[in-house]
Amino acid sequence: MNPRELANSICEMLQRNKYQGLLVGGCVRDVLLGREPADYDVATDATPVEVAGLFPESMAVGAQFGVILVPRDGMKVEVATFRSDVGYSDGRHPDRVVYSKTAQEDVQRRDFTINGLLMRHDTGEVLDFIDGQKDLKAGIVRAIGDPERRFAEDKLRMMRAVRFAARFGFKIEEATFRAIQRQAEEIQQVSTERLREELTKMLTEGAARRAFELLDETGLLAEVLPEIAAMQGVEQPPQFHPEGDVWIHTRLMLEKLEKGASPTLAWGVLLHDVGKPPTFQSAAETGDRIRFNHHVDVGVRMAEALCRGLRFSNEETEQISALVANHMRFGAVEDMKKSTLKRFVRLPRFDEHLELHRLDCLSSHRHLDSYEFVQRFLDETPPEQVRPERLLTGDDLLAIGYHPGPEFARILRGLEDAQLEGQVKTREEAREYVLKKHTRNQTKAS
Repeated sequence: MNPRELANSICEMLQRNKYQGLLVGGCVRDVLLGREPADYDVATDATPVEVAGLFPESMAVGAQFGVILVPRDGMKVEVATFRSDVGYSDGRHPDRVVYSKTAQEDVQRRDFTINGLLMRHDTGEVLDFIDGQKDLKAGIVRAIGDPERRFAEDKLRMMRAVRFAARFGFKIEEATFRAIQRQAEEIQQVSTERLREELTKMLTEGAARRAFELLDETGLLAEVLPEIAAMQGVEQPPQFHPEGDVWIHTRLMLEKLEKGASPTLAWGVLLHDVGKPPTFQSAAETGDRIRFNHHVDVGVRMAEALCRGLRFSNEETEQISALVANHMRFGAVEDMKKSTLKRFVRLPRFDEHLELHRLDCLSSHRHLDSYEFVQRFLDETPPEQVRPERLLTGDDLLAIGYHPGPEFARILRGLEDAQLEGQVKTREEAREYVLKKHTRNQTKAS
């Protein structure tokens, strides 16, 4: 059974029990666009209690809003009771839900006309009470009814309008666009987790550049990511960045991000030059050319603070910060000692570092020498040479006669460097290397 078959079976069960059951929302939109829906939703006139009675395995995920989740075989479908919402004091949830008996009334509370379509699961007949098919064909994102009211009900809808327009290559209808501009600063009322999720989708759905241009045009960018808005007009030295300022460079990189890119890579691309605006120095100030001294260090601190503010996990924060911290190191790879290079390519998820560097080059000077050098090194170097087994351990050092302490780590680090350089290859060579290099630290074994 696939998700569509599960949704169909739910509609059939509802109908067998004299209820309405219709596919609704994004799944209908995607089917009409010839896309594979990510998930399926069903709308019904059955109350949550009645739905739960028909599907014993169901869970009440939003029963106060009339939403029941029906899971099966690792899949899930949300079943929502027709309703009209009354008041949105918190800018997200309705103060009161009134169940209704008609689909026509239900769709009036939804966000955009392209998301307000219903479909009969068996015949494919579309029920369209809001001219959604017309907007779908014209490529328009239009709020249902009064856009000011729709956005007042849930502020995140402003971000969703941008994301849908970017993802589908649609335009935001003029009145809807103006309403976003007027209410942009109210996006601050949305939780950081919901903002992070929406921004991550924008970055990974294959239309990141357009999404961020629309965020800028609507005024949302300066509200949700002022650090990125600050990139505009920050000039760069033309010999390294003939493409233009930091904002242009970043947008070019976003454009090259593939659909389905990992969230950490996508955020690393967005933030890799975040330290440039606060460290900008003009040619007049430096005496030679535009410089961004310490922009990496500043950028890492800014990226960490931004990730904490958006409540990324510790693991995600570490990877995004590492991408920012290491993106300039590729310029030195051809001059690195073997041990340094091997340690460099051993960074966690190094493929993301390499891809960020490739996008960085393609969006500026277009020289891929360093990228190709590292790629060749990885292709030609056996993994056991990049990450060899330790020849000696701390226990071995104790047996040789060294006292445990901070010196242990330095000895083992120096030994690993020699191993990575190919200077020592066996345990005996390692033992001789340590005794020769660190004789002063040796004491007689007691």
